[in-house]
Amino acid sequence: MPRVTPPDRRTRILAAAREEFSEHGFAAARMEDVGKRVGISRAALYLAFDSKEALFRALISEVITEIMPALLPSDYGALPAPALLRAFVKNAMKRLASPDTAFLPRLIVGEGRNFPELARFYHETATICVLGAVERLIIHGVERGEFACADPAMVAHSVTGGIVHAVLWRGVFEPVGAEVLDLDWLAECHAGLVLAGLRVG
Repeated sequence: MPRVTPPDRRTRILAAAREEFSEHGFAAARMEDVGKRVGISRAALYLAFDSKEALFRALISEVITEIMPALLPSDYGALPAPALLRAFVKNAMKRLASPDTAFLPRLIVGEGRNFPELARFYHETATICVLGAVERLIIHGVERGEFACADPAMVAHSVTGGIVHAVLWRGVFEPVGAEVLDLDWLAECHAGLVLAGLRVG
């Protein structure tokens, strides 16, 4: 009888890939070692993902699919934009700076020039998704008369820029002795600064 692939195999492979890429980066990560973490052969792993690049792309997609619903609702409806923005900054800063996620932007910054196709995929899948969601939020606030903003797309870059700074600070600089930041307070300060700039009148 043919072997039946366990229904959770893909989930287990992606979890193992997170660990492998987080610990070793992209260039040094090995498919064989991902397979060992899962307890499957190299051949079985390649049946699921035909290359290390394909595995990394699937991991990026999974992380975005996991995170975005927790950061912003798909429909803003009648929700007040300032509250949505404040909650987004706080949740995004904490979630994206967590160890199981922060390795991705750190890896892209560190290795993206050597692997431009992966950097392009991250930009198109993750960065554009987040920027688009924030831009729609700013437009939502303008339409409700809660924000004054001439260029929502550029403001989206400003909002996410503070979050990226927090992620890189936590993942790159704190491990080598930099000041440990209070992310809740940093998020509150960043959101307050953005909201002050968007205030009507």
